[in-house]
Amino acid sequence: MQLFVNDLTVMDFSYLCPERGMVGESWIVDVLLDGTLNEESMIQDFGVVKKNLKRLIDGYIDHKLLVPAESEQAHIRRDEDSEQVEVRFDLTNDQAIQMYCPAEAYAFIYAPTITMDSVSEYLREVIATHLPDNVDNLTIKLRTEVINTPFYHYTHGLKKHDGNCQRIAHGHRSRVDIITNGNEDLESEAYWAKRWEDIYIASREDQISADALQCQHRLANYDDHVCFAYEAAQGYFEIVLPESICEIIDTDSTVECLAQYIYTQQKQRLPDDSCCVMAYEGVGKGAMVGD
Repeated sequence: MQLFVNDLTVMDFSYLCPERGMVGESWIVDVLLDGTLNEESMIQDFGVVKKNLKRLIDGYIDHKLLVPAESEQAHIRRDEDSEQVEVRFDLTNDQAIQMYCPAEAYAFIYAPTITMDSVSEYLREVIATHLPDNVDNLTIKLRTEVINTPFYHYTHGLKKHDGNCQRIAHGHRSRVDIITNGNEDLESEAYWAKRWEDIYIASREDQISADALQCQHRLANYDDHVCFAYEAAQGYFEIVLPESICEIIDTDSTVECLAQYIYTQQKQRLPDDSCCVMAYEGVGKGAMVGD
């Protein structure tokens, strides 16, 4: 017999990709349990399934950077003294993404690439040991939200956040709704989808020079790269990435600030028009700013 739970949770995270660089994602999780009935005539109580499996999935993937540990482009070094982990991911044209963060900021997926299959297998393996004896198998199905209008993938970190959003490289796959003069503005939505296609959004106050980096391994040169770092409740976070995949803003990168940023930019693009912006942070949540 099988027990299914759809829409168990949404995982907001980022991953490293050879072609795209750093990709912000939001994947919806469905689970299927194979097993026999227990003394309550259930495979497992729905409330227990939702609570326990969501907690485990969120703990292993949500708000982390997923690193394909078997990729030739990934170089991982653990600092035994500080418990920091340094990751360098080589891109083309002598560019790289480099991070120096607490271990909790990463999920290391032992596969050459990050895919729904490799992530679901990773989750199945790590969660299997937590299942009750009457559960024989766990299937994890991952999917994206169906979005029929333009959307973007962004990565960021929120150093002031009390929870896991403070991790410097986690992200979202997000739609953006822009209403201009009372009508949906697909042209403007497509503009932002292109502008923020696989983007890292950084706060200007967190920018540092390459000389201030604490990571031990150094790139051959830091031309065309930008560096950011901050101290948060979970520890010290540092990231280096090509300037071409980064947008630097003057505020924090909360969804409220991003909605305001898009709105302000839209008013500069279309000064004579009324505007309303609904910026999403992953699936089903966000912030709205308008005239």
